[in-house]
Amino acid sequence: MTTRRDFLTIASAAAASAALPAPALAYTPPKHLLPTEVRISSRFQPGEIVILPRAYYLYYVTAPNAAIRYGIAVAKPGLGYTGTATIKRKVKWPTWRPTDDMIERDPGLYGKYRDNEDRMPGGPGNPLGARALYLFEGNRDTLIRIHGTVEPRSIGRRASSGCFRMINDHVIDLYNRVEIGTPVTVLQ
Repeated sequence: MTTRRDFLTIASAAAASAALPAPALAYTPPKHLLPTEVRISSRFQPGEIVILPRAYYLYYVTAPNAAIRYGIAVAKPGLGYTGTATIKRKVKWPTWRPTDDMIERDPGLYGKYRDNEDRMPGGPGNPLGARALYLFEGNRDTLIRIHGTVEPRSIGRRASSGCFRMINDHVIDLYNRVEIGTPVTVLQ
């Protein structure tokens, strides 16, 4: 038999839990965007990253003619990067700050970063997600990153301001595989 005390305890717990934010629902991308072992042209060497933005794929070459293919989100029209770069920095739970171009394009969203050096601390709410790989051309930071995301449903879409987004679990896997100095080729 439920006592008045049990009823009040259960009712209080239910009311308290209703005030808490609902937990985020797990997201599983479509099968074609999940990491998959695939064949790749022999012109790409083991240890290299190849990105094909128009197909929303990043390939990490694991052996001659073999790669792991990951689904990615790419830049919105007009903001994309193509060329050859090198990973010169790897960061777990990176801090983030919008670029000057992002602040200029969307002052309503990023205006609080104008004329200061503020950065968002790393963590689960940071737009760069769990890991970031920083792309450089020579010693110049391109400001382009391969990174996780807080918006997993953006994978397979044109959604970023130039970077390549990955599901956090997938970017962690890639992060653990690549070394500083890894070449990255971004095709058209």
